[in-house]
Amino acid sequence: MDILVAPDSFKGSMTARQVAEAMKKGILKAQPDAGVRLVPMADGGEGTMTSLVEATDGSICEVEVEDPLGRNIGAEYGVTGDGRTAVIELASASGLDKLEEMELDPRTASTYGTGQLIFHALERGLRHFIICLGGSATNDGGSGILQALGFRFLDAEGRELEPGGLSLQNLHTIDTDKVDPRVRDASFQVACDVTNPLIGQQGASVVFGPQKGANPETVRQLDEALLVYADCIKRETGHSVHHYPGAGAAGGTAAGLFALLNAELQPGIRLVMDAVHFEEILRNGRIDLLLTGEGKIDGQTASGKVVAGLAEVARTHGIPVVALGGTVEGDLELLYEKGLTAAFSITDGPMSLDEAMKNGERLIKGLAEQVLRLYRI
Repeated sequence: MDILVAPDSFKGSMTARQVAEAMKKGILKAQPDAGVRLVPMADGGEGTMTSLVEATDGSICEVEVEDPLGRNIGAEYGVTGDGRTAVIELASASGLDKLEEMELDPRTASTYGTGQLIFHALERGLRHFIICLGGSATNDGGSGILQALGFRFLDAEGRELEPGGLSLQNLHTIDTDKVDPRVRDASFQVACDVTNPLIGQQGASVVFGPQKGANPETVRQLDEALLVYADCIKRETGHSVHHYPGAGAAGGTAAGLFALLNAELQPGIRLVMDAVHFEEILRNGRIDLLLTGEGKIDGQTASGKVVAGLAEVARTHGIPVVALGGTVEGDLELLYEKGLTAAFSITDGPMSLDEAMKNGERLIKGLAEQVLRLYRI
């Protein structure tokens, strides 16, 4: 029996690799001669860099960059095992968790540090980038990233704008004369799972601004600033990002990268599956069972999460899919329609969330063993 083990991380508890290793132990306890292949997965959000590095036997590079307020911090990015792709999580340098609650201010917070990570990877010779959005403390439309790569954002007097989203209200010209030429040779894929536009009532500022510290007046100002940004981008590139689906992701970072770096916006799970050649593994691996999982499996899992994405692909190859979750609740009908065979909670009795997280390896190993014993009947 050949089994593919491809879980997401259990957020706050275990990485995707740790979950996969626990599942493998349970499988081999039930059937010692089973063939088990581990492919740690992610959906483009937190943990994607680690999962892709582990799945491809890649490496992690640590760099000193600026946090959202311009202070020096340590951040990291991943390089896939073939040495060709840099995997960068925006949150590593520009995330909410880099600031104390009292420091949150999307008017001045910048993505510049994430741009420094990209620049460092360019210096190493990398030309393909996977950028994972999410968890940002910023609302600058990705202008900070672009500034780190040589783009200059100028007001009507030709002066460079200050960092942050609010200064974009004074944007007049985007100067590309000093853009690093290596940027033009690079390709960028952006993991983007939201469909929010850049501006308006469903846009970056209104929907995501409050969680980054914006009050109603600041939200209004930031939305107006992003409108100026979008208008300038339209004039200078021809790209209309105002209402482009997904452009509002990560404080509008998706809009800036799409328009000025020709980035391709993709659902995170699809991007990760492509990066690890998931369909090729199913096609050539003679897989009897796919075992996956994530921290919580419920009705929302069908919308772009790992379990749903893998189940859809596995269904086309006639491979059964069993998912293990920290919790399994609600109506899973949409997941079954996508190809999920069954889902089980790892908890083996009444316990708190803290207890479940502390005992994750034991619980996952035990349930994986039981799943395989049942599957062999």
